[in-house]
Amino acid sequence: MKTIIVLLLALVSQFAWADITGAGATFPYPIYAKWADAYKKSTGLALNYQSIGSGGGIKQITSKTVDFGATDMPLKAEDLDKAGLIQFPAIIGGVVPVYNIKGIESGRLKLSGEVLAQIYLGRIRTWNDPAITALNPGLPLPQETITVVSRSDGSGTTFLFVNYLSKISADWKATVGEGTSVKWPAGVGGKGNEGVASYVSRLNGAIGYVEYAYAKQNKLAVAQMQNRDRQWVLPDDVTFRAAATGADWARTPGMGVILTDQPGKNTWPITGASFILMHVKQDRPEQGRAVTQFFDWAYRNGAAMADELDYVQIPAAVIPHIQAQWRRMGL
Repeated sequence: MKTIIVLLLALVSQFAWADITGAGATFPYPIYAKWADAYKKSTGLALNYQSIGSGGGIKQITSKTVDFGATDMPLKAEDLDKAGLIQFPAIIGGVVPVYNIKGIESGRLKLSGEVLAQIYLGRIRTWNDPAITALNPGLPLPQETITVVSRSDGSGTTFLFVNYLSKISADWKATVGEGTSVKWPAGVGGKGNEGVASYVSRLNGAIGYVEYAYAKQNKLAVAQMQNRDRQWVLPDDVTFRAAATGADWARTPGMGVILTDQPGKNTWPITGASFILMHVKQDRPEQGRAVTQFFDWAYRNGAAMADELDYVQIPAAVIPHIQAQWRRMGL
């Protein structure tokens, strides 16, 4: 009888920890949700992912309230070591400026990084400002006040956006800087990519920034941007992939590659990876193993689903380096 009870307890323990919990970045939520649905159908195991922003994800994994955290702002190697964490990339996507200007269809508006910085600094205040009209000859831009929409929560999407602006604009770098949360000089704040998308869709004259999948889902107008090679480009998986082409993941500490403002005529300038955070020492190794099995499955089976949402899979050559980290953890 004692043997049977022990076996039953072992089985209960196994199934109690079968499902996976994660929290963090809203940037990858659409693809994580799509992968999770397919994974459950394939394996019966569920992923419960809270799309609360990168800052929240870092806090939750640090406090061990979830099996993994997700962030679009890679942690530095020293911060990973201090917290006892490992980090690996899960997916690549792009942050895009979105706008709501009556009569201006998606893809027609052109914005350079410097003009975008001046808009978010509150120094360009109307859509027919000479700095914008100079980039858009012949476009009927209205004399309408620009409503600037940003993130109100700690956000990796924000990090990618302001990291890019800091590279492009010395004014922005000196005045605002970068991080998952900054002191915005102008505008209103929305929570999550969802909140920003909602504001932009409802407010005439609004401009915001979201991960591209949210722009597509909400049918928001997307601006063209001028990249480092001074080419005008639109966001899609081709321009995101171009930005990731030269990345040296294996030699970057913590694999924390930042893909903003990359060279190349086809690169989207605000491209970024989303990263997974896990504890090196697992209190419940079976949960850590469940997490790595999920992402291993996603690397092998998730490319078509990523393509549907215009995300880009992590390059195949990088996967063995990620798997080597897992093996060192005993997973």
